Amino acid sequence: MDTPTIAPDLQELLLSAETVDLRAHLEDIHPADIAEAITNLEADKRWEALSKFEPYLAADVFSHLDDDVQERIIAALNRAELAWLMTHIPSDDRVDIFRRLPEERQESLLPALAHAEREDIRRLASYPEGSAGAVMTSEYVTLPATVTVDQAITRLRREAFNKETIYYAYVVDENRRLLGFVSLKDLILANPQERIEDIMHRDVIFARAHDDQEEAARLITKYDMFVLPVINGNDAMVGIITHDDAIDVINQEHTEDMEKFMAIAGSHEAGGYLRTPVMEHFRNRVYWIMGLAVIGLVSGTIIHRYEETLASLMLLALYMPMLADTGGNTGSQAATIIVRALALKDVNYGDIFRVLFKELRIALMLSAILGCMTFGRVMFLSRGADVPEGMTLPMIGFAIAIALSIQVISATMAGALLPIIAAFFKKDPAVVASPALTTVVDITGLLIYFNTAKFMLGI
Repeated sequence: MDTPTIAPDLQELLLSAETVDLRAHLEDIHPADIAEAITNLEADKRWEALSKFEPYLAADVFSHLDDDVQERIIAALNRAELAWLMTHIPSDDRVDIFRRLPEERQESLLPALAHAEREDIRRLASYPEGSAGAVMTSEYVTLPATVTVDQAITRLRREAFNKETIYYAYVVDENRRLLGFVSLKDLILANPQERIEDIMHRDVIFARAHDDQEEAARLITKYDMFVLPVINGNDAMVGIITHDDAIDVINQEHTEDMEKFMAIAGSHEAGGYLRTPVMEHFRNRVYWIMGLAVIGLVSGTIIHRYEETLASLMLLALYMPMLADTGGNTGSQAATIIVRALALKDVNYGDIFRVLFKELRIALMLSAILGCMTFGRVMFLSRGADVPEGMTLPMIGFAIAIALSIQVISATMAGALLPIIAAFFKKDPAVVASPALTTVVDITGLLIYFNTAKFMLGI
């Protein structure tokens, strides 16, 4: 059922206050669609709708709401209502919401929660933002190695309702050290009297709680995993990261890389554009732009320095934008490829010479093609133009083509080199990949352009 149809139905059911009808109406609707419909309700009706759902559905729907809608709902709840909500939502969503609460409200909420939920929040909240531990959930199934398959299935039936997933159960020892795992398929197909230790998979791919969340998400993507176990420094299992959380991490990291790529500072939250105030957008952009503008004054200084060269051959000014655009484009292409390769761990700073040699060969081929195109463009667009005595149009076209070819090589090498240097110094390669690179390429391009013209044309 489409959301535009759902929202009016919800509003009508809320006005009639028929809880049974509401629950029956929503049985076959996906929680994401219900969340979208609730978002379209008036603010004071949202919690009224959620509070009429079965607890598991209310928690699932709430988890699908956008962060700003969640925050508005939470702000209107009293302590008892918030404690009810926090009790039923998944543990990873629970700690995310807890982190966003003001400190005084955190302190007020904790005593209202059951001991298990309270300790779970404290434990998960202790992991630093951006780590695997910060995005994992503690709602998973563990099994001792000595139980039988029949006993394991009975245990899964008993615990399934309160767990994030039961598709995989993790085998641990008495100290919760991870020994292996079994899938639900393994259990169904195995002899009921076999022991778990005889059928479990011992080669387990895992992340550590303090690993970067992006590394954990990359493991899930690389190995096409549904769930990734997380262990601590003692090899004890502490949680799992599910594929949907990995998608959220990848979206967040992609947003961060894209905004850093365009020199946007501040927080980088996926899907947060409309929720972010105008002044925050302004602050995130203004410092980089001001800094790059100041550095860009160097370009004006270079042009002023070569004013006599331009005065003696005004034709050069006509092709300066083409040189800057071509250099910026080729440099950005190289930077984008290398930043992506660094993010995927295809290359690292130890591969710098291999990368530069490869990009040099690419740049030489690009420069040959673009140089020929530039020469032809000068000959076509500038035919009939006034040419100083002692020069010919082919001479000028050849000089401009050589300058552009050198610029292509220079920009490509800079685009490949700068992200690797940033990675070597433990900085984000995306930060240097676009505006900073463009500024560098503009400055070097002007120097190459004017010096090549002076050398080849004797001006």
